[in-house]
Amino acid sequence: MEPQRSPLLEVKGNVELKRPLAKAASRLPLSGRRLKRGPDQMEEALEPEKKRTRGLGTRVTTTHPRAAALSSAPQTQGQTAVPKAPRKPAPRCSTAVAPVLKTQKPGPVVPVQKPGTTAAPPMVGGKKPKRPAWDLKGQLCDLNAELKCYRERKQVLDQENQQLRDQLQEAQQQALALGAERKTLEEELTRVRAQAEQGQRELGNLSARVLELEERLGTQEGLVQELQKEQLRLQEERRGLAARLGEQERRLQTSEASLSDSQEEVASLRQEAAAREAILAEREDRLHGLEMERRRLHNQLQELKGNIRVFCRVRPVLPGESTPSPGFLQFPSGPCGPSDPPTRLSLSRSDERRGTLSGAPAGPTRHEFSFDRVFPPGSGQDEVFEEISMLVQSALDGYPVCIFAYGQTGSGKTFTMEGGPGGDPQMEGLIPRALRHLFSVAQELSGQGWTYSFVASYVEIYNETVRDLLATGTRKGQGGECEIRRAGPGSEELTVTNARYVPVSCEREVEALLHLARQNRAVARTAQNERSSRSHSVFQLQISGEHASRGLQCAAPLSLVDLAGSERLDPGLALGPGERERLRETQAINSSLSTLGLVIMALSNKESHVPYRNSKLTYLLQNSLGGSAKMLMFVNISPLEENVSESLNSLRFASKVRSLAAPSPSGFLLTVDFCTLVLGASGTCILKGCTFARHLTIDFWGGCELRF
Repeated sequence: MEPQRSPLLEVKGNVELKRPLAKAASRLPLSGRRLKRGPDQMEEALEPEKKRTRGLGTRVTTTHPRAAALSSAPQTQGQTAVPKAPRKPAPRCSTAVAPVLKTQKPGPVVPVQKPGTTAAPPMVGGKKPKRPAWDLKGQLCDLNAELKCYRERKQVLDQENQQLRDQLQEAQQQALALGAERKTLEEELTRVRAQAEQGQRELGNLSARVLELEERLGTQEGLVQELQKEQLRLQEERRGLAARLGEQERRLQTSEASLSDSQEEVASLRQEAAAREAILAEREDRLHGLEMERRRLHNQLQELKGNIRVFCRVRPVLPGESTPSPGFLQFPSGPCGPSDPPTRLSLSRSDERRGTLSGAPAGPTRHEFSFDRVFPPGSGQDEVFEEISMLVQSALDGYPVCIFAYGQTGSGKTFTMEGGPGGDPQMEGLIPRALRHLFSVAQELSGQGWTYSFVASYVEIYNETVRDLLATGTRKGQGGECEIRRAGPGSEELTVTNARYVPVSCEREVEALLHLARQNRAVARTAQNERSSRSHSVFQLQISGEHASRGLQCAAPLSLVDLAGSERLDPGLALGPGERERLRETQAINSSLSTLGLVIMALSNKESHVPYRNSKLTYLLQNSLGGSAKMLMFVNISPLEENVSESLNSLRFASKVRSLAAPSPSGFLLTVDFCTLVLGASGTCILKGCTFARHLTIDFWGGCELRF
């Protein structure tokens, strides 16, 4: 009996049967052309066929159904092979499919021989006997028998395949059902776990809440005990306060008795306070009147000294410079002797080109100059500022003030205006000292109801081009964008477009602005052939004051100008590219200085037309030169003999400016309210019966006589 085989092995056999069979040699009768050959020729023609068919005999048995399937069966020529069914991917199934497949077993298939067919020759020794080569009909019958056997076997296998497919579909449905059930169970498990975790969290929260409540309960119990103790203490205190209350009631009765006396005294004190307030208001009015009178007298005093004044300053000899010969510079004493500040300067110059009739060289020529004040080389910055502090006070009082520093390069102009490096307070120039003075006086005047604001700007004029020295970022060095314009239609105030106007209120802010301006000028000097010494720098401070309770306002600019170097260009110098630039600079500087002299002359002569617009410098300083403006020029000269030519040129220009100013009248008598001032040319001051402060703040409590 044949042993049972696994359904999976049967399926594997069925798949193997679907593979294309090897193409066997054709066993059909030969064509008529081949049959006409002789026996020997046919034997030779059939010899290859014998070789090809050797070993292809088919064993057909009924005991083992797969024996015939595994052997290779030849196909006759003209027959079509069994179409190969498309292979489908085996579906994945769970392990539950295997038992179902094992329950089905295919039965043996016995091929049935049709009647009328030639039976195959008997097997000899387990092998099919070989038909002779000429028995073509027998070979054809054998092939037909094998084909029939294969067809029956195919039908059986198709039935088995269909059964297996049905079983597979059923197993897949069971697998899907089990998968859905598994998914449902997993979701249920996830939900249960989530509920368990939530329960654990709630349990933890409740445990923490219990601990918190226990702690609060302990705290509350402690508070209750403390409150009980506090209650006992308050009860004791209450009894003490009750005793004190009785004592206070007795004292209150005594105080009420003395209150009536105090009320009468308060009434009298109120009357006295009202009287003092009236006196204080009267004194404030009088103080305001005195302040306004001080401003008027201060302005008159400055006008008597001259709205246009010229000071001369000689810088000291620096280390490494040659010491000038004795008598080169002399400073004659004033009218009152050595104690009087010098106002004259004598400079000696020897010219080898000049000679006498005897052929000997001529002696040195002395040049005498007279100014409003002369500062020798030993004069410090504090002494220079003390002389101009009254002009700075005029700017705070509402009068325009302009101070120039004029001279050749290296004569100390920038040192006079800005001071020396290093931050030494003794080396500070006029700009930081003037602003410190203004801030201090403005703080004092705030007690009288005045409020002041200060706005600073710093520009330079190079070759008639205005550049902002306070520019930062990408605007550094861009001067083409700055132009001088009116502040508005019908306004007399001038402003520089695209320039920074910085509000300042303390010395630190002013120092930062000066430091920034020095950096910008240093960069410009490196890039443009010492531009800082070849340009005019103008520091302007716009001062605005207001007395709100009295409706008074005052505004005036304070201009501090460091003029460009006044040295002349050597006429014998070769005009290379750098020299041409220097020539252009010198022409622009001389033109602006010449225009400044013409403006001062027109103002002194009170001409109807003043040529302000001939130069950017005079146009920018227009409001600081005319009208009631006060102007002071510092002419700075070098003490070296090698610079005597440029020093003489500077002194002559300054003398010309001073000659244009109207001289102060000698012995001028001025009577103002309670005092009489007698002004003279000696510069002395005789004061009787009053207090005379540095800024001419006079207490007019009685008659006084002030002599100059």
